[in-house]
Amino acid sequence: MPKVPSPSPTSPAATPDTGPLPASYEAGLQELEQLVAELESGQLPLDQLLGSYQRGAALLAFCRDKLQAVEDQIKVLDAGSLKAWAAE
Repeated sequence: MPKVPSPSPTSPAATPDTGPLPASYEAGLQELEQLVAELESGQLPLDQLLGSYQRGAALLAFCRDKLQAVEDQIKVLDAGSLKAWAAE
């Protein structure tokens, strides 16, 4: 049976442990915020901590990738020169 390459630790690809990725940045951020609150509460059983941490890492990579893609598109639209924000 051929080996299937596993995603790199920074890859946002879904795995059986982390489940499918959200449909949007906003959905990913909302789920990530909920996971962080659960992890910080200290109320999760030890067995669930690792899975929640892995899901959080996958969501973080997903959100970062989405933000980077938008930033890259903005740079193209601005012809590579970001302009300072002028507060009125």
